[in-house]
Amino acid sequence: MAEYLSITALTKYIKYKFDQDPHLQSVLIKGELSNFKKHSSGHLYFNVKDNNSLINAMMFKGNASKLDFDPKEGDEVLIEARVSVFEKRGNYQIYVNKMQLDGIGNLYQKLEQLKKKLTKDGFFNQELKKAIPKFPKKIAVLTAGTGAAIRDIHSTINSRYPLVEQIQLNTLVQGEQAKNDIIEKIKQADQLGVDTIIIGRGGGSIEDLWNFNEETVVKAIFECNTPIISAVGHETDFTLSDFVADVRAATPTQAAVIATPDQFELMQYLNQTKLSLTRYIKQRIQQQRKYLDHVSSYYKFKTPTLLYDQQIQKRDDLERKLNLQIDLRLKHESQSLQLLSNKLNLKHFKQNIEREKQNLNQQTIELNKKVSELIMTHKNTLGRKIESLNNLSPTNTMLRGYTIVNKGNEVITSTKDLSENDNILLTMKDGVVDAQVKKVRCNDE
Repeated sequence: MAEYLSITALTKYIKYKFDQDPHLQSVLIKGELSNFKKHSSGHLYFNVKDNNSLINAMMFKGNASKLDFDPKEGDEVLIEARVSVFEKRGNYQIYVNKMQLDGIGNLYQKLEQLKKKLTKDGFFNQELKKAIPKFPKKIAVLTAGTGAAIRDIHSTINSRYPLVEQIQLNTLVQGEQAKNDIIEKIKQADQLGVDTIIIGRGGGSIEDLWNFNEETVVKAIFECNTPIISAVGHETDFTLSDFVADVRAATPTQAAVIATPDQFELMQYLNQTKLSLTRYIKQRIQQQRKYLDHVSSYYKFKTPTLLYDQQIQKRDDLERKLNLQIDLRLKHESQSLQLLSNKLNLKHFKQNIEREKQNLNQQTIELNKKVSELIMTHKNTLGRKIESLNNLSPTNTMLRGYTIVNKGNEVITSTKDLSENDNILLTMKDGVVDAQVKKVRCNDE
């Protein structure tokens, strides 16, 4: 039985062989992503497949954070990875180090990045869109000189609204020089005084339509003063020119429909309007005729003086009332003026000043008297307090023959605090005396 291997041992041996093979440490693979999942840890788990085969793959969080795009189901990618064995399940898989979009995927990635940038800069704001004129006089058509697009636009405009003038500006719509030519023709059309500009071409791959995704073309459309209809590609094709244009048409034919009214619908509308207007005019004439008959039968028109007799009387009444009001107002204002004049009598004014001056002098005398009394009261109080303070002063006590005895830093107030041969300091009224105690006699001995 010793010659039989366990599953674990066999798997470890196979993994060892994979890990030791230098050709499997860095392989370059291209394929399509499927069963794509992003774990909460940040690691990516997915399959990479082509038409005939499929392989399991994972990408650690550290490498996934360096990606410059968001992987999703169906992306065509280019991968740099190492091949190894996942021991728990015993199957081989790739561990992805780097990953990028393949070919057309790079264009879609670039398109999304540019779309986000231009959206942030406000190029696609709906409030900046210009209205397409309903009844244009001139339309400029920017597209290739030959092809289905130009034929569809011209035939549709001619059938719908032959009154409009069409200005054809042959424009390159594909190739390296197309971008600059599109920008030049937009600027040229903007100077022609046209009402509407149609930019269009037939359908194609993203590479064929890429000139209409160029940032400089988008900016040229944005800066154009003339309303622009974008009709690039088929109904399912979208370019950045569609987003920045004032109106996006699904096809060149639809662009021509948006740019022009339908002559048959206009004729129907005019006929309907003519009928409605004729009916309204007849009704209006009938109404006004009835009203005229009614007014002409009114009695005041038969006797015109009735129209102004009463008005003359009203005017006279108003004039009388106005004169009365003016007289009353003048009388009232005269009385007010007289009262004001009496209040401002000069003699009375001088008497008031003299009286106020006497009151001021009297109040000054009384104030000085009260201040003097208050000062004297405080002066007497201060004298009494000084006298009391002097009575309590140690200096006055010494003037009466008393002496302050100090032993060291302490004041001696009792004979019990002294001993023979103690050095003491006697403070008198006119100086100090150093002394030595010869004998201590207490009153109770």
